[in-house]
Amino acid sequence: MIPNNLVIGTGLLIFLIGLIGMLIRKNLIIILMAAELMLNGVNIILAGFGLFHRTASGSIFALFVIMIAVAEAAVGFALILSYFRHKETYNLDEINDLKG
Repeated sequence: MIPNNLVIGTGLLIFLIGLIGMLIRKNLIIILMAAELMLNGVNIILAGFGLFHRTASGSIFALFVIMIAVAEAAVGFALILSYFRHKETYNLDEINDLKG
């Protein structure tokens, strides 16, 4: 059996990699992928807690997070592609449409 500390550590490491990717990078697609990494880190932790407590609740919560991640990715990529068709840039520094 995998130790619970190793599962939590792996999930936190993946979550932190995603968080750093969201905070540092300026490309919209990479930011969206970093958000997916954060959600996957949470899934690992939820599945690990379900395994540790010997219940299916962690896997069920992870399944809901996966469904939310799929919806978020679909909507996010659709918005990014729609924006790219008009402005032809993925860089956040060049996007200033919402400035007054």
